[in-house]
Amino acid sequence: QVKLVESGGGLVQAGGSLRLSCAASGSISRINAMDWHRQAPGKQRELVATIDSGDNTNYGDSVKGRFTISRDTAKNTVYLQMNSLRPDDTAVYYCKVSYYNHYSWKYDYWGQGTQVTVSS
Repeated sequence: QVKLVESGGGLVQAGGSLRLSCAASGSISRINAMDWHRQAPGKQRELVATIDSGDNTNYGDSVKGRFTISRDTAKNTVYLQMNSLRPDDTAVYYCKVSYYNHYSWKYDYWGQGTQVTVSS
């Protein structure tokens, strides 16, 4: 079984910053990648940022230059530093881990989500 614990969401004024974290634990042998996605009301879930086992990163166009994804391999934790936040960043942010278990089977697992609200 896998557990993802997300934290760091909240209410912030436009122009402010927040840092999200997501810690993975459980039957994980090796993590392939960890992502952040978000879903605003009435909109489809979109990729915000991803980081893979080689520390290669990729960002959605709307967050490039403002958000930074990083990870602590020893803690199986991924972070999302969000700067220069805008009201249109308001959404539920979801962490996803792509991992191999001890039998080398590959799985994706989603967290419960954390709310980020940016006021104007």
